[in-house]
Amino acid sequence: MYMPSQQQLENAPSIPEAGNLAMLSSVIATEAGQEGHQKALKIASALQTTLEIDKLIEVFSSEIEGLIPHDSIAFDHKSQNIHVLKGTRKKHACSYQLVVAGQTLGQLTFTRGRKFSEHETSLLESLICSLVYPLRNAIMYKLALTAAHTDPLTGANNRSTMNSALIRETEIARRYNTPLSLIELDIDHFKSINDTYGHLAGDFVIKSVADAVIECTRCSDILFRSGGEEFIILLSNTAKQGALMLAERIRHTIASADYEYGDHLIKVTASLGVACYKEGDNSETLYEKADIALYAAKAEGRNCVRYNDTI
Repeated sequence: MYMPSQQQLENAPSIPEAGNLAMLSSVIATEAGQEGHQKALKIASALQTTLEIDKLIEVFSSEIEGLIPHDSIAFDHKSQNIHVLKGTRKKHACSYQLVVAGQTLGQLTFTRGRKFSEHETSLLESLICSLVYPLRNAIMYKLALTAAHTDPLTGANNRSTMNSALIRETEIARRYNTPLSLIELDIDHFKSINDTYGHLAGDFVIKSVADAVIECTRCSDILFRSGGEEFIILLSNTAKQGALMLAERIRHTIASADYEYGDHLIKVTASLGVACYKEGDNSETLYEKADIALYAAKAEGRNCVRYNDTI
């Protein structure tokens, strides 16, 4: 596997964009003759057409295929959980750790059935110079979108995304006759926790409860922080029995955990209401049924799970 030096990796992406185009034109001219400038301009223009990371990688792969034949291209940014693979991985690989202005963008890997020559790896380094700035912009755009839809304290989806997700999932359940359940969760006596231990302790408890819910749920389940100490868990392809079992598992996990904040051991429990989609429901009626079930759980002593099927 060819690995350029860290110095090469840091310097190449830092060339100003105008310099990139001139350099790229010169490099490509060596490979493609007088059409080098047009090809370089075409690559640069193509990479400005999208802010979707997977599409950007696909465009780059397509544009350089004639210059550097390859069977697959992969991009990985572990800290941002970004993983893109186009094509089929083969035996021989050429990898680059991308760094621009001191910022690590991730790793770009090409593979194919035969080895990459030293000349090809040198050309690849020049070609990658045209990708790093569009790639950085795409990553920043993705982070901005994620921040707009995510509760900063818990990492759960925020309320602004909840209504559209409820509408989407109830429509899927109606159209394809698939089960759908909703769990509404409220931390018991949360005001007392804030009043006794302070708001920072309250934030700690909210974050800990969210972590407990995530620990219990599947990747396909969607967690929302609907407000204050309240959460919604949307369960696609889950009927009543499965939803009740999950709600009880969440309740037990929260109640049995130790919540140590400073010198304090805080007792935390939660009440949960469960509802399931049935014919004639919409996003509002499903939410209302779960809300009624939650109020029943609170009225019946808290730290319990209740189910409601009617409004």
